[in-house]
Amino acid sequence: MSVRSLAILFASLTLLLGAPGARAQERPVILVGIDGFRADYLDRGVTPTLSRLAAEGVRAEGGMRPSFPSVTFPNFYTLVTGLHPDRHGLVYNMMRDPDLPDRTFTLRDRAEVMDRVWYDAAEPIWVSAEKAGLRTATLFWPGSEAAIGGVRPTYWLPFEQTVPSLARVNILLGWFTLPIEERPRLATLYFDIVDSAGHRYGPGAPETDAALTEVDAAVAALLAGLEARGIEADLVIVADHGMAPVSGERVVFLDDRIDVSAVRGSTEGPVAGLDPLPGREAEVEAALLGAGEHMACWRKAEIPERLAYGRNPRVPAIVCLAETGWLIGSRARTDPANIRGGAHGYDNAAPEMRALFIGHGPSFAPGTRLTEMDSVDVQPLLGRLLGLTVPAGDGRAQDTAHIVR
Repeated sequence: MSVRSLAILFASLTLLLGAPGARAQERPVILVGIDGFRADYLDRGVTPTLSRLAAEGVRAEGGMRPSFPSVTFPNFYTLVTGLHPDRHGLVYNMMRDPDLPDRTFTLRDRAEVMDRVWYDAAEPIWVSAEKAGLRTATLFWPGSEAAIGGVRPTYWLPFEQTVPSLARVNILLGWFTLPIEERPRLATLYFDIVDSAGHRYGPGAPETDAALTEVDAAVAALLAGLEARGIEADLVIVADHGMAPVSGERVVFLDDRIDVSAVRGSTEGPVAGLDPLPGREAEVEAALLGAGEHMACWRKAEIPERLAYGRNPRVPAIVCLAETGWLIGSRARTDPANIRGGAHGYDNAAPEMRALFIGHGPSFAPGTRLTEMDSVDVQPLLGRLLGLTVPAGDGRAQDTAHIVR
């Protein structure tokens, strides 16, 4: 039976089981991740449930600043470790490691995604909780499929993109329908449809609004399911990054500046990572380094300090960052006629990259607004909600202390 079939069966059983008898339970923390939910999507009038939670609880005004590069796996791992990608080791959605010369991490390679070697430089919140004796459940959260530090969540499933949003909610509710002593104290839930729609159609498209409406309805179902079970939970709802519109008319071609055969390329798009071949370093650097039209390139050790990036051995020797809305490519791999929709990965200070943050529940001070928040601040906040001492990271617990009562 496929993961999708199991998930839907589990969801159906969950609905049939209904609410358990009322018994005392420590308040659970549920971390909801909505991939690609740009902060200002909340103001479009298509997310009544999320907008209500933001109004009643805590909202990051103007959005939460993601870590650079503003892409999925690095930022979802930052949210649960409190470390910038340069420190936790997931430096991009595709990367190489000099200590693993014959391997490449990509999101499509299930064996690599599930191998702890890529994640072991940091400790995510579910590992901290499990080590402290708390049960955890992770549903599709990036990184949660690996036995990080040899520790897995109590409950988890391998990622299956075809599982519908509502089925994901019901799987999570199933874990909260277990006997009281078996329920998770920390649970994570992941949705990817907003990001998929933003990439395919663009951040301003009606299809993206439809994806927002679907996720909002799924969150409403989560709230209803918790209420039916008599469970009062603290919800932390976050995104990893925003989205910017792109066009085939806004492409910087590396071929116009360098001989692309002189580099081993890692990535293209908003960020290009390049490793010059031995003996070609001076040639490539002379052509690329510095600010150019619609992109800037640096040696990894000279990347601006505010980006907190470039010291990890997995970062390529040269990193180029496109102007927001532009893409970096090569003519052999990039066809402008096929470029449409949206992209992310840009400067994390760009408004288009700002991500959603909502805190809602009994532990949060109602009607509170955060004017400055970074993705590294989420892990210490989760630790405080759970009563855990978590590994020190790049975030500061005092920055969010006033939002918890």
